Amino acid sequence: MFYTDLKYFRMVKVLSLATLLSLAPSLFVGPYLLAADTPAKSAENNTIVLDEKGVQNLRIETEPVEERDFEQTAFSLGRIEAIPRNSGTLSSRIPGRIVELSVTIGDMVEAGTVVAKVESRQPGDPPPVITLKAPVRGMITRMDTRIGDPVEPDKILMEITDLREVYAIARVPEHLAGKMKAPAPGTNAGVSDANKARITVTALPKEKFEGTLLRFGTSADRENGTLDAVFRMGNPGGLLRPEMRAEFSIILGRRTNILSIPRSALQGEAANRFVYVKDFNLPRAFIKTPVVVGEMNDRYVEIISGLFAADEVVTRGSYSLGFVGTGSMSLKDALDAAHGHEHAADGSELTPAKKAEMEAKKAKEKGGNAAAQPAAAAGNSDFWMYTSAGLFALLLISLLFRSGPENKDESKEQDTFLATEDQDTHATASSTKSALSQPHSNSNPELSESAHASRDKVPAGAGSNSKSGGH
Repeated sequence: MFYTDLKYFRMVKVLSLATLLSLAPSLFVGPYLLAADTPAKSAENNTIVLDEKGVQNLRIETEPVEERDFEQTAFSLGRIEAIPRNSGTLSSRIPGRIVELSVTIGDMVEAGTVVAKVESRQPGDPPPVITLKAPVRGMITRMDTRIGDPVEPDKILMEITDLREVYAIARVPEHLAGKMKAPAPGTNAGVSDANKARITVTALPKEKFEGTLLRFGTSADRENGTLDAVFRMGNPGGLLRPEMRAEFSIILGRRTNILSIPRSALQGEAANRFVYVKDFNLPRAFIKTPVVVGEMNDRYVEIISGLFAADEVVTRGSYSLGFVGTGSMSLKDALDAAHGHEHAADGSELTPAKKAEMEAKKAKEKGGNAAAQPAAAAGNSDFWMYTSAGLFALLLISLLFRSGPENKDESKEQDTFLATEDQDTHATASSTKSALSQPHSNSNPELSESAHASRDKVPAGAGSNSKSGGH
C-alpha cells in the first residue's frame, strides 16, 4: 500500500508538470501575438472613410484649427424689454365713439400718422369728428378698441412702441456683477469688451445679437441672489419682441493667440474628449483624435494638446460620425483607390514580406502546403522553439533541486518499514525454535502440530536474519 501511494503521488506530480509545460507557451505567446495585432486594429477603427454620398448625407463641414482671440465668458438668462422712452399711448381728449380705424395691431406707423377718428358727443349736424395721430414712430403693439366703441378721455386706445432698439435684461449672480464694468450713471463713457454680451433668443435660435452693458438694476433679488444687468442692443428688422426669453454670453475678459476650435467640433465625455480630423492624403477620410481641452466659451474651445494649427476638424456632422463606424468604404479600398497600389487592411504600406505572408495564409486556408509560409512565420516558429526549450530547462532544474530531499525522506521511510518487518520475522522464528526444542508428547498432539505449522510459515531468510542478529 505504501509503495502504491508513492507511485500515485509521483504520477500526479509528473502529469501536473507536463500540463504546466503544455500551457506555458500559450500564456507567453498569446499576449505577444495580441500585442502585435493591436496597432493595426486601432489604426483601422480610428479612421472613418466615407463615399461621396455619405459626405452629402451627413452634411460634413470642416474648419481649420487656428490661433485666435479667446474670450472668457459667463452664461446668464434674461428677457427682452422695450425702452420706455421709445413707447407711447394713444387716447382721445373728448368723449365720443370710434367711427374710423386706419391701422391694426402689428402695423408700423410714423409719428403724426392718422390712426383713428372719433365722433364727438357735442351737438351738431353732423356731429364734429376729431382725428387721432400717432405720438411716436413705431409698431402698434396694443389695441383695445373697435369701430363703434365708446371713447372716454381716460381710456387708452392703443400703444405704439419703437423697437429699433430694445433692452435685454440679464439676471447675473452677484459675484459676477463685480467682474463687469458699466458706464458711470449719467455718462456716455466708452465701454470695453467686458461690457458686451452675445445674446440669443429661443424664438430665433439662428440669429445672433450683441448688446452693450448700460447699467445695473437698482436692487438685487434677495431670494435668488441675482442682480439685473441692463444691456442695450439693436433690433435690425424688428425681429425682437418684448418679453422674449434670452440667453446671454457675457464677455468678462480676453486672451490672445489661443489655439482653439469651434465648440461644435468637440465630442465625447468630459474625461474622454476627441475630434474628427480630416486626412490630408486620403479623400473623405476622418481620423478620430483625442484632445486635451482648456477653457470653453459659447463658441470656441481652447486646445491644450492633440491638434496643430492648420489641422481641419469636422464641425457640422461631427456627432453623426460617431455612429457611422468604418463608413461605407473600407480603409484599404480607399487607400488603394487614392494611391494606386495595394495596402494592408490596417492602411499600412504592403511590403513584399507582408504580401508573401498574406498569400501564404490564403494558401493555407485553401489547403495549400506548408512550404509557402513567409519569413515572418519562421520568426514566430523560432520564438515558440526558444520558449519551449527555456521552459523545459526550468523544469529539469526544478526536478534536480526537488529530488534530493524527497528521495531521502522516502528512503528513510522505506528503511523504517523494512526494519519493522525484520523484527516481526525474528520474533516469530525465535518462538518457533523454542517450541521445536521441547520433547514431543503424545498427550499433547495439538501443540506439536502448531509448532510444525509455525516452522513451516517461517520465511526462507528468517534463519539468516536470526543468526546475523545473534552475532
